Amino acid sequence: MTPARRILSLVLLALVFIMDGYDLNAMPLAVPRLQGPLGLAPSAFGWVFSIVLVGLGAGAALLAPLGDRIGRRPLIVFGCLAVAIATLATATATSIPEFILWRFVTGVGLGACLPNCTALSAELAPERMRATLMSLVSAGIVVGALGAGMTAGPVTAVGGWQGLFVVPGLFAALLAIVLWWVLPGEMAPHEGIAPKSRIPQFELFSAPWRLPFAVFAGALTLNAANLYLLTSWVPTVLPQAGFTVDQAAQVTGLMQGMGLALGMVMSVLIDRWRPGPTMVGAFLFMSACFVAIGLTTPDPLRWTLLLLAGAGCISGAGMALPALTAYLFPSRLLSSAVGMGVLVARVGAISGPLIGTAMLGANVEPRLFLASAAIPAVLAALICLAIPAALAVKRREEAVPKPAW
Repeated sequence: MTPARRILSLVLLALVFIMDGYDLNAMPLAVPRLQGPLGLAPSAFGWVFSIVLVGLGAGAALLAPLGDRIGRRPLIVFGCLAVAIATLATATATSIPEFILWRFVTGVGLGACLPNCTALSAELAPERMRATLMSLVSAGIVVGALGAGMTAGPVTAVGGWQGLFVVPGLFAALLAIVLWWVLPGEMAPHEGIAPKSRIPQFELFSAPWRLPFAVFAGALTLNAANLYLLTSWVPTVLPQAGFTVDQAAQVTGLMQGMGLALGMVMSVLIDRWRPGPTMVGAFLFMSACFVAIGLTTPDPLRWTLLLLAGAGCISGAGMALPALTAYLFPSRLLSSAVGMGVLVARVGAISGPLIGTAMLGANVEPRLFLASAAIPAVLAALICLAIPAALAVKRREEAVPKPAW
């Protein structure tokens, strides 16, 4: 590839993540606006929030690993087209079952697409900047989520709640067309190493990749629980603590914006310093922020600052952990590792909104609702203590000569 086409490909991959961030944030932002026109209470949307993650896990586990065999481009383009169709259809929904159907299809498309975007960005990036550029590309999720939060008011003023789905739907359709012409069409590299299984997912559960995958998937799962707990319910919980609906939407967007900055800092430290201490420190810091919220009375300024730091760190870790896969796994397993990691992490991502639903139903006060996010953060910090041992696995494997296939 020419340098210009390589850069353009990375930019387009970042745009896919922007579309993803906007789309995933659209539903939580739409929910407070649906009770009037559709008569649907916010408490009825727990499975609507979670079903997109079920679809995402299914697409990531069953479809995304095909990118390690037939190439990244077909999966990325297919995923964008599926997201475009399902997101536009969401704008026509009028009942909970319809929202569940279309959000599930949206999730399948995202699951097929995003792990291959991550893997392709690793293959296009220079080795010395791999984690940094992978995070820069995936930072599009944060940019998209920030854009959704900042533009929710104007978009709904013009197009109603439906506008929150029409915008990312049309964007995804346009991206699919451009991506087909620009992305490289060749097969993903296999580094001259014969796979141990015809199904690449299975190799992650056997030696020597069992430990790296367990560390990656475990930390990602706990972080996903926090991410989706907060992004799903902060727009609903903060108004109970004295925020307006629009202020809560803006805080949700700003949390993602802070995540962009913190994610880039983590990724640079992974490339230039030590991955283990970087991730352990990040999870301990975010837990301290949520404990501080739990110990204070509601105050818009103080809570906003603590949420920007704590939830921003969650978003940042969501960028840094997938970037870490380039150091944990060979290229021939990247789509499989990210895809299966996404599947396992769906346990946390699905449970997050449902736990929030249960806490709302139990009338848990806002400060304790937000303080609960400290528990998964501490557990993730403990898991990340094993990152140095996981990194050593790939170094040992690369040091041993392997027969060509």
